[in-house]
Amino acid sequence: MKPVIEIRKLHVEYRAGRKKPVAAIEDISIKVKKGEIFGITGANGAGKTTLLRVLATLILPAGGEAYVDGRHIVRDSEEVKLLIGFHSGEERSLYWRLSGRQNLAFFAALYNLSSCQTKKRIEELFEMLQIKEPDKMVYACSSGMKQKLLIARTLLHDPIVLLLDEPTKSLDAKTAHELRKFLKDECAQKAGKTIVWVTHNLKEAEEFCDRTAVMDKGRIV
Repeated sequence: MKPVIEIRKLHVEYRAGRKKPVAAIEDISIKVKKGEIFGITGANGAGKTTLLRVLATLILPAGGEAYVDGRHIVRDSEEVKLLIGFHSGEERSLYWRLSGRQNLAFFAALYNLSSCQTKKRIEELFEMLQIKEPDKMVYACSSGMKQKLLIARTLLHDPIVLLLDEPTKSLDAKTAHELRKFLKDECAQKAGKTIVWVTHNLKEAEEFCDRTAVMDKGRIV
């Protein structure tokens, strides 16, 4: 079976005012199959988030290639964007003075969902993620609720690949467990979505992921 994600000798460089570029990712090759939960762990600065941002078409690689469902992340970037859902882990990527419902309606419009599709999809996600107070302003929501809203935003357009950067960060144990269970049961196993999961928690990676890559200084070790 052809992999849903295929990375071949990917190389990413940063200059950041330096005369010589610094390698953020060096010659990484990965294959991830449909429905797999693939973990990426490692210390801060290892290149985990950079790798996710490359797959999300937010950073251009300096070398190598990467494909999502056979689409090249650079040449076919517009198609790739429709196939992926990217969760940055940053609560501030929501609009805090809008409600959860208003946030999702706004992002649904960016995916060109019709008003009818938007209303139906938002209600489905509220029910699936057990979002109890969807009309509360985001600034008044708990960290757990904000993370659920971020996951809902990631799932709005029903992507086949989820790129999740530390989605359980700052969550209590119960909420983190519920979120992992939802993603494994509903997204990976039931819907066949492929998940790339970045975490610092080795125990979480061991228990939740099918396979895990450990990164250090831009390489898989």
